[in-house]
Formats: sequence, C-alpha cells, structure tokens
Amino acid sequence: MAYSIRSSFGVAVLVSLLPGLAAAQSPEPRPMTVDDALDMVSVGSPLISPDGSWVLYSRRTLDWDENEYDTEYWRVSADGSERYRFIGEDGGSGFQFSPNGTWLSFRRPVGEGAGRTQQLFVMRMAGGEAVQLTKHATSVASYQWADDESAVFFQADDEKPDSIAREEKNGADAIFVDEGPNGQTADQWQNLWVFDMASKESRQITDQEFLIGSWDVSSDGAWIALTARNRNRRNDADLNEVHVANVQTGALRRLTDNDAPEGGVSWSPDGEMILYTAADDEAWMNRNTKLWLIDPETGEHRLLSDRFEGSPSNATWTPDSRRILFNGQQGTDTNLFSIDVESGEVSQLTQREGTLSAGSFAKDRSRYAFTFSDYRTPTDIWIGSTDGGDPVRLTEANPQVSEWVLADMEVIDWASVGDFTIEGLLHTPPGYEEGDPLPLMLNIHGGPAGVFANSWRASYHIYAGLGYASLSPNVRGSRSYSDRLREGNTVQKGDGIGFGDFQDLMHGVDHLIESGIADPDRLGVRGWSYGGILGGWTITQTDRFKAASIGAGVYDWTSEYGPGFNNDVRLWHIGGTPWDNPEAWRNQSALTHATQVTTPTLLIHGINDTTDTEQQSMMFYAALRDIGKADVRYLRFPREPHGFREPRHQRIRDVEELRWMQTHVLGVEWTPWTRPAKKDDDEKKVIS
Repeated sequence: MAYSIRSSFGVAVLVSLLPGLAAAQSPEPRPMTVDDALDMVSVGSPLISPDGSWVLYSRRTLDWDENEYDTEYWRVSADGSERYRFIGEDGGSGFQFSPNGTWLSFRRPVGEGAGRTQQLFVMRMAGGEAVQLTKHATSVASYQWADDESAVFFQADDEKPDSIAREEKNGADAIFVDEGPNGQTADQWQNLWVFDMASKESRQITDQEFLIGSWDVSSDGAWIALTARNRNRRNDADLNEVHVANVQTGALRRLTDNDAPEGGVSWSPDGEMILYTAADDEAWMNRNTKLWLIDPETGEHRLLSDRFEGSPSNATWTPDSRRILFNGQQGTDTNLFSIDVESGEVSQLTQREGTLSAGSFAKDRSRYAFTFSDYRTPTDIWIGSTDGGDPVRLTEANPQVSEWVLADMEVIDWASVGDFTIEGLLHTPPGYEEGDPLPLMLNIHGGPAGVFANSWRASYHIYAGLGYASLSPNVRGSRSYSDRLREGNTVQKGDGIGFGDFQDLMHGVDHLIESGIADPDRLGVRGWSYGGILGGWTITQTDRFKAASIGAGVYDWTSEYGPGFNNDVRLWHIGGTPWDNPEAWRNQSALTHATQVTTPTLLIHGINDTTDTEQQSMMFYAALRDIGKADVRYLRFPREPHGFREPRHQRIRDVEELRWMQTHVLGVEWTPWTRPAKKDDDEKKVIS
C-alpha cells in the first residue's frame, strides 16, 4: 500500500507503508513533548551506489531500557519501491562502495579489551557474508579505494613498541603533554598504508612523525595529497599544510607554507589540480571557508570560490574535472551549487527553503543522495538529479509528526549597532496573530561561528506548545553570511565577543517587543557552548530576563587558557594572552561581573566535556551561589562530553530547563510529562 504526500519541494512523491501497517485516521494534533523528541527516528549518512540505483542509509532509534541509541543500516532502491535492513547486528562504520560497485566496505571492531581494533571488511554486492580484509596492528581510520578496485589505501596510528605497550598496560601510562604525538591526551603519529586486494598484504607508504588531517589518492594511484602537521597542541591547527606523497617511495613534498589551516584535499580526476579548503591563504582568519586549487607540480594556487558568499562543504569533482559540486549554506538555507573550475562562475542547482545536504554522488555525478529538512519537516533521505529533475523522497522516518502541534516560522531581520543587519528565525505558536504579546525564549547558537538554519529542531515546537515565541538570531560571527558579518566579533574589526553580539541579541528582542510579539515582562534566554558563554555574559549585562538556562559554557577566560581551546579567543575574540592583555581577558569574562547577576540561572555541564571544561560552570555556580543575588541551580552530568549522548540525561536536561522557565518566566508550577509506557512493536507507527 502506498500514499501520496506533499513534500517541501512542492512535488508529490510516493512512500510505501511497511507491511502490516495501515494509514489510521489522524487524531487531533496535540502539543509536542520532550519524549516525542527522544522517540523520533533519525535517518542520515546517505550513500548512493556508483550506478545510482540504490542508497544505503543509517536509521537510529531509541532503546530507553538500555539508555542508548541503536543504529541500523538500510537499503532502499532509487525509486523508493524496495526497502530493507541491509547490515546485520554486527553493524559497522565508514561505509563506502568500491568504484565499480563490486564491494561495500566498512570498518568493524575485532578483538577484545585493550587489543580491540577497527578493521576493514567487505561484502560483495551480489550477496554473501562480510569478509575481514585487514588485520592491522592498530585501528584502520579513514580509507579509500583505488579507482580500479585493486587496492585499498588507509590511515592508521603507528604501533607502539611491545615494551612500551606492556608497561602502559601495567600502569606506566603517564601522559607527557605536547611531547611527541601527545597533546593533552595520549596519542600516536599517523601514517598511510595500502592493502593489496590480490595478495591480501599491507604495505606502509609514508613514514613520518605527523598527524594527518585529510587525504586523497590520485586517479592513477601514484600520488596522495594530504594535509598534516607535526605537533599535537590543540590550538595548532594552523600548522596543517598541503603535501603530496609518492605512493611507491613514500617521499613527501610540501606545497603550502603559511599560517592558515588547510583541509579537505581532493585530486581532480585528470590529476592536474588539487582542491583544498581554507579561510585564507596566508593567516588564520575568522572568515568563511573558501575553495582553493593548487598545482601539485609548481605549488601555485588560486582562490576558486571568490564569487560564492556563504559556507561551502562536501566539495566533489565532476568526472571531466571541469566543475565542482558542493553544498552551500547561505543565510538560513542550504542548497546544491556548482562552480566552473576555469571561470569560477557559480551556479545554484537547487532552490530550496530549508537544509539540503548532498551526502554522496553517483559515479557519473548525474544523481545524488541527500538529506532534507526544514523547520516543520524532520530529516529524511531523498535522491535527486544534478540536471534539476524532480527529487524522490525515499524515507518518511517520522510520520507521527502529523499528530503534533507545530510552530510557525518566519525569517526576520533587524538593524543592530555598527551598521549590521542581523537575521534570525522567529517561531510562534500556530495561528498566532500579532497584538497579543507572548512570552519569548531567546536562543543563542554555538560556535561562535554556528548558525541557526531552516531545519528541524524539536525545542522550537515544544516551547511553542507551551505558548512561547522563540527568537534565534544569527549574530555577528555567524557563518553562511558575508565575511564582514563573520569577522564582526573580532577585535581587529570591532570589540570582540560580548559586545556587538550582545547588542545583536538585545536589538532583536526589542524589535519583537516593538512589534507587539514579545512580552517584555516574560523573557527567557537559553544557550549551549558559545550560546552558554554569550548567555552567561548577557545576564551580567542586563536584568531583563526572568530566567536563563546556560550549558557547557566558559565564564572565566584566563582559567580556560590551558585546559580548553584558546586559538579563537587569543587571535580574534579578545586578543593577546592573559599575561599581556590581562584586563581584556578579565573584563570579557562573565565571572568578573558575577555580582551584577540577578537573573534566576540554571547551569548545565557534562563532567567529561573537554571542549569547554566543566570546572567553568562550577566556578560560575559557586560565585552566583555565594553572592546570593540570584536563584541558581547546577546540574552536573556524569560521563557526558560536550554534546550529551545518554537518553536519560538528555531527558533530565530538557525537562529541568522547561521546569525552570515555566517557574521563573511564566510564574507557574509546572508538572512535567510522564514518559509513556513502551508500546508493542506492532503498535509503533514508524516508517523508515
């Protein structure tokens, strides 16, 4: 049985119902809950077969009892008519098709305990079981097929001598920070190898003391382009340079020598040029990513994407080496673009309001598999044609979305200080008409170079269901706009973080108050990472917010100098160091101004966060608690890194934030939802 749906692309497509499921009459829509968000199916990582006839994709579901998410890998035909699970319980990662579609390759763990490694496996597409290829001493990391399928190139850590490995196992595992391959954690140098499909033997190609960022093998298999650096300090990405390595001898030749971090290398199919990404060709600049071409013989390079304003990603050559296809984010939307290699002329191939991300292309680049979502459409898998033909939707992972009340959204803009126009997303409860001011939730994105996109985010709809409007500003420093906006939070161009970006937020709030949309007496603010940083700063600068929820932030820059990232703060957002510019480092820290905070504040942090270290939240909490001018609560989550992974922790985080906002913004005693009992499998309305 099949039914027709109206897609966000404006074309009707067919999605088949799984056997045994009938289309039930839709119930009256209800507000969305935190549990609805947790229970959603996530599909992604679309990988199209070389001939474009079918797509492999991942399907992630919640296992609440085990407090984890399970990932399966499914196969779907290009017309959506045939769909089934393709990889068994043993799973895998890093899936690739061999160039002619003979094999599907992937990584899978083997061994036990300290000897457990990731090795390369293959399955014949004609059928059969997975076969282990490599038995490397260390884990296989990234890998790539030779064009003729005769070999597989791969990256792996260097093996430790037996004497050192034995001593480490016995407890001699001190970390010599920033010595040898170590950074803040223990590490190994990395090198490139090749596995011969006929002999089943591996051969080492490079023999260097370096860390590899990206790499790509030339079509003739004779050369490897790579970016690498010879030091592992976490703030030294600018040491990455472009090199070429001879596959037979391992000899390395350096092509770039600057202070800019290069990445994303890719050979042209004709072997004449190497594509790479960098924000600049001289210095480490706070600018949008650019596409560059470099001659592997002479080292001469040129900027290719100077006519594109935004953020390009996943750049892919066409077989004739004349064009490059890429995902391009401009403002809140992402589409597929093409750039002419000779002229630099840019063509936009899709015109979608939302987030289209091409994940992989057929061998001839005529078709591509992609994900798409917009503000009211969760992510699904699609297949499209680069000639502009109508795309076909291959999955409908979350049909239950029709049961929920969803927010309305529009992209708005407003004037801010310094002659900047700021754009943002405004979400309102469905059917809202201006004139009845709403409680407003101000969202602050991560980054600082993050961006709020026109894509699915459950929190907008959950807050709308509780009667809130949400404003999500793309303040200065956000990517996907102009370099001027991106550099707007640098000390070389302005005041750094905490000044213009704060004004961008508040001018947006004032704009909604003046428009009659936001109630000035019912304002809340929330943010994570840089959103937590700027959120913490915001409550030291104004008492206009009734509540704040800030997570994974930094509140004292000086004490974070060693433990965390500091390249962006040192180079752009404050400038200098704590010892040569101490007043600025103190002044731009929320902790310095903690006595100004009167906003009830909920702090959240994962104990294993190494991006913004957890002690930052403990310091800010202790200060606010000791000062005693504001209600404050701190939730510390064991085992969690910068982005939370465990479902029960995610639920606690989200429910407690909502409780905090309801209490302090609306002044209500709110009773959270009770998580529904587990449904039987035959009652689940999940179509993947």
